[in-house]
Parts: sequence; C-alpha cells; structure tokens
Amino acid sequence: MTRLKWKKLLLAAALLVSMSACTVGPDYVRPAVDAPAAYKEMDGWKAASLRGERAGHIDEAWWRLYGDPLLDEMEARVIAANPDIAIAEAQFRQARSLAQSARAGLFPQLRAGASIQRSAASENAGKANGGVTVSDDLLPIDLSWELDLWGRIRRSVEAGSAGAQASAADLAGVRLSIQAELAQDYLQLRILDTQKRVLDATVARYAQALTLTTNRYNSGVVSRADVLQAQTQLQATSAQAIDAALQRSQLEHAMAILVGKSPAEFAVPVSETLPDIPEIPVAVPSELLEKRPDIAAAERRMASANAQIGMAEAAFYPTLQLGASAGFEASHIDQWLSWPSRFWAVGPSVSQLVFDGGLRKAQKEQALAAYDATVASYRKTVLGAFQEVEDKLAAIHRLGEEARMQSASVQAAREAAQLVVNQYRAGTVGYPSVIVAQTAELAAEKALLDIQGRQLAASVLLIKALGGGWEREEREEKE
Repeated sequence: MTRLKWKKLLLAAALLVSMSACTVGPDYVRPAVDAPAAYKEMDGWKAASLRGERAGHIDEAWWRLYGDPLLDEMEARVIAANPDIAIAEAQFRQARSLAQSARAGLFPQLRAGASIQRSAASENAGKANGGVTVSDDLLPIDLSWELDLWGRIRRSVEAGSAGAQASAADLAGVRLSIQAELAQDYLQLRILDTQKRVLDATVARYAQALTLTTNRYNSGVVSRADVLQAQTQLQATSAQAIDAALQRSQLEHAMAILVGKSPAEFAVPVSETLPDIPEIPVAVPSELLEKRPDIAAAERRMASANAQIGMAEAAFYPTLQLGASAGFEASHIDQWLSWPSRFWAVGPSVSQLVFDGGLRKAQKEQALAAYDATVASYRKTVLGAFQEVEDKLAAIHRLGEEARMQSASVQAAREAAQLVVNQYRAGTVGYPSVIVAQTAELAAEKALLDIQGRQLAASVLLIKALGGGWEREEREEKE
C-alpha cells in the first residue's frame, strides 16, 4: 500500500473516531425531591452535643454510642462472619465485574491463533483440483473494533457503573440492617437480664411472704386460703422468671447466627447494668438523601435505567466495525514463517438493521417505562425514609415521657406494697390486699422495663433510619 493510501486510511479512521463523541439518549439528571426544612418530631428532641469534624454526623461504628465493649466486639465480628453480608458482598463483586466487562467494549479486541488444515475436493464435483490434497497452514492475528459512534457502549458503561454503585449501596444497606438487628437483640437481651433480676428478687420476697403466711397459719392467725394464695403467687412469678430465661436463650441463639456461629459455641454473659439511651445527632432532612444506603441505591438505579434509554436509542443507528488481520499462510509448514507467506487485510464494515417488526421501538418504550418505574421507586424510598425518621423521633420523645411517668408509678407501687405488707403483719388487712399490692408493684416494674426496651430499640432504629453513619462519597471511592 502506498504512503498516500495509508494517510487516507488514517485520516478516515481519525474522522470516524471523532464522530464517536456523539452520544444519543438523555443525559442523567437526578429528579428533584422536596425535602422539608426540619423534621416535624424534632420539637423537644435533644440532639447530641458532639464536637469536631464529626459533629452532627453518626460515626460509621455507631454502636459505640451505647458504651458496651461486648457489643463493640460482636459488631466487629458480624461484618466478617454473617452469611447475608457475604451474599451481598458477592453480589457487589458480580455487579462490579459486569461494569468492567461493559468498559472492555470501548477497546479493540485482538485475537491470535494457528490452524493446520489438509483437505481434498471431491473428484465428482467437476473442479480442476478434484481429488488433490491441499494444505493450508495459517497463523493469523485478527483485530476488531466497534467504533462507538452513537454512545451505545458508553451508555452501557454508564449503566454498569451505576449498577455497581447501586450494588455497593445495597451491600451497605445489608450491613446496616444486620448491625441494627444484632444491636436490637443484644439490647433486648440486656433488658431480659434486668427483668430476670427483678423477677428473681420478687420470687425471693414472695418466698419470705409465704414463710410469714405459713407461720401465721400454724399459729392459727390466718386461714389455709392465705397460704394457698401465697403459694400461687410465688409459683406464678417463678414461672415468669423461667419464661424470661427462655426468651434470653432464644435471643442468644439468634445473635449466634448473626455472627456466623452455631448456638452451641456462642454465649453472652449476664450483665448487671443496662445501657443508657444515647444522644443521637440528627442532621437536616435534606442530608438524609445522601446518608441512606437504600436512597443511594434507588438513585443509582435511576441513573442505570436512564443510560439504558440511550442504549435502546443507539440501536436505531448503523454499527461501524473496523477490522484488520495479518499473519502468515503457506501450503507447507516449513514455509510458514517466511516473508513471502505474509498476508494482511484491513477495512471497515457498516451494518444497519432495516426491518425488525417494531422490536427496537418496543425496547425503547420498555427502557422508558423502566426508568419511570425507578423514578417512582426513588421518590417512594425517600418518602419512606422521612417517615421512618419521624416515627423513631416521635417514639423516643414520647417513650421518654412515658418512662418518666412509669418510673414514678414504680416508686409509688413499691411504697404501697411495703405499706400493705406491714399492715398484714399487724393484722389490719387480709392477704388478698398483699397480693393486689405486690402484683401491681411487679406489673409496674415490668412495664418500666418494657418501655426502656422500646426506647433502646427505637434508638437503634433511629440510627438505622438516619443512615447509620454510611457516607455515600466514601463508599463510591472505595468501589
């Protein structure tokens, strides 16, 4: 090929590559979502008074807010051992690999091979070389490159990258859910530890009351009915203590599965203290759009669906393929690598689908509908996130008020029960009055523990609703 022809060929290739700057389809713009200026249930909420760069943000290791070293240890283990997190992590790696495979379409493909073929044409075919054995030894190198004139491949890369980012957000969401579930189970287990201590102490007092009543019966002061009522009260409360131990065992088993252990090799020691409700920093609602993994995943799926519209539109345009091949070909292998055996070919090919029965139009309408669905899903996710935060803020605020009232009720019930027991010892009231007062005392204490458990659970769910310290920018950089 002459130098002039080479220049013309290179010029044509440069023009074709410059044409590839065209990208059909809509460019992605994230739909606007109206975010309120402040949360409705923030009235009366006491935000955490943090200092430094992380002020107003929940740290990624948010469970440290509860100040429990054992919870910290288990939360660190759950990331490495939980099966659901392992599944989500594998799905993220799969999505990332799909994005990388889409990006490979931007580059030429080079293929090398070798073939040695012996053939003979039929003598009855009327060919001049009929019956003659022919050798064809081939050592080719083939290059092919689809020029992305209309941006189909670039839209595919865009869709794959957005899909991988959505999968990364999904992984963060699974991690947050498992971490929150473990924290809830652990805190509820501590509530049960406290409840068991209350029940055990109550059983001890009821045993003393039974002894007192039995002595009074033996002295002829009270009837046999008082003894039976005391026995009933003691045994019923002992049964409640056993049930609390059962619930604790079941929670312990559930926690074992979360950290990737069998229940037989996992145990949580009993604690004498109950974690306090932490002060949780709550940012403005607009920041929630960047902090929640599910919102980030929904937004990235919108971007992926938008890119697929461009891919569908690119199918209406012709495809340009550049091809080149070179190598050696000879009839005998000893001539294979000789200079006269060389060959080469280069040239473009253009193809255009002329009729498809409406297939491309239907695919484009499908892509548009899929995008509209992701937009609706995104807005639904955002609204649901605002609702979750409002619900948990309301729960913590109202449960705090309820806990203060119930604490006063517990104190009053304890004083009432002690007064009635003293009156029974003095013989001024019957044993049914003691049972009523002591039952009311135990019910008040259990109600307070129930409220405290709901407070702790609501605090975990609030952290989860706020995004749990997951930063979208950090996750995308790690990807």
